[in-house]
Amino acid sequence: MRPLLYLILAFSLAACNLVYKQDIQQGNVLDEDDVAQLELGMTKRQVAVLLGSPSIASPFHASRWDYMNTYSRRGATPNKRVLTLIFDRVDRLEAIEGSYLDQDSVAAQALRELQQPSDTPIQDMESIRQDP
Repeated sequence: MRPLLYLILAFSLAACNLVYKQDIQQGNVLDEDDVAQLELGMTKRQVAVLLGSPSIASPFHASRWDYMNTYSRRGATPNKRVLTLIFDRVDRLEAIEGSYLDQDSVAAQALRELQQPSDTPIQDMESIRQDP
């Protein structure tokens, strides 16, 4: 009986340490190439087509769009990135601000890893041709 009790105790203690914490990404995930295509003088519509709708479009500041992203790696402190776009009175892009594309941020590194193209085909052409 005692060995069984020790075994149950050992398994229950081991189970306490096996909690998996996954990486959490929230907000707008912007492609570096798309952000690089931003030009001063673009209209709001052009920016929306390029980047999508902003995370925050304040009714009090219609000339300001904020694209926000938070990336937390396995329980670590969240890494926040912000891209702020300021428009003039005729809705043309006037200024680009923020820390969205800082090269040293953890989120930017993770995004670059996801965007790495792979030259290895998923399935070779011979096996595709032989498939019935």
